[in-house]
Amino acid sequence: MCGRTACTLAPDEVSRACSYRNRRGQRRQPGWREGDADKYRPSYNKSPQSMSPVLLSHRHFDKDAPVDECVLASMRWGLVPSWFKENDPSKMQYSTSNCRSENILQKKTYKEPLLKGQRCVILADGFYEWRRQEKENQPFFIYFPQTHNSCEEKQDPVNESAEAKDASDEWTGWRLLTMAGLFDCWTPPSGGEPLYTYSVITVNASPNLHSIHDRMPAILAGEEEVRRWLDFGEVKSVDALKLLQSEDILTYHPVSSFVNNSRNNSPECLHPVDLNQKKEPKPTASSKMMMSWLASGTSKRKESDAQEDRDKKDTPGKSTGALQQWLQGANKKTKTQ
Repeated sequence: MCGRTACTLAPDEVSRACSYRNRRGQRRQPGWREGDADKYRPSYNKSPQSMSPVLLSHRHFDKDAPVDECVLASMRWGLVPSWFKENDPSKMQYSTSNCRSENILQKKTYKEPLLKGQRCVILADGFYEWRRQEKENQPFFIYFPQTHNSCEEKQDPVNESAEAKDASDEWTGWRLLTMAGLFDCWTPPSGGEPLYTYSVITVNASPNLHSIHDRMPAILAGEEEVRRWLDFGEVKSVDALKLLQSEDILTYHPVSSFVNNSRNNSPECLHPVDLNQKKEPKPTASSKMMMSWLASGTSKRKESDAQEDRDKKDTPGKSTGALQQWLQGANKKTKTQ
């Protein structure tokens, strides 16, 4: 399953981190759907019902847009089917934060969005999973292996000359995890603003993760897989499902039980711990790069207490979480939710 994620990039960083190639091989940087960049808040500890960045075909919002043109949107985690009759989504009697790949075509909630081509990619630094133990379940943070050249896989120079961007636009930061999902658009029966929501598709855990949990998000390992999953005009639903495989492509490290409380929203959620000594272990190459990246002051992460206060006033009963300082050495901060 997948019940908690982290996505710490600022909106403009998310856009740069998930650049893509269209069918003609042209490099594109997705823009945000109007107003959605303001709905998204970076967070070290996202749980269902929160807003997350989602990549999808622009055709879903603009029928005249090329089907292979991508756009970023903020969607709420936990799919609310378009046919749901209640005025309050919280009255749903079952969880839709995850959907099992093998059951998609048997359940109306997921079958209809799939057949309509409503496929999306949920973006995250990584996700948390808990290994069952006798006394207390042990949380782990799971993510793509990180190297100093991770970005180069996304910034393939082939056919790039005509579309080349300034060096400052090239993404050299954290390689985002790309999880396959389905989305739907629900409008309250009594009227109101449409609500876009999503579900993370899960598959059997890969061999290297099976000791932690028997399920995992369906990971789209490369840019071509992401393109095919989103291009519902070229890739039909049945063929798209074949992209969802369990492969040993992720790495992980244990983290402290601090992350167990979804209200805790700070870098401590991601800190590696030593399961034997209960202190920070010798870092792996990937975890070391993660900590270096989060501590870096070169990114455009920002903090605004005034905006945080306005958010709380504009959204009664909705907790936006406490603003936290980034890891030691950081000289810039981020808004969190």
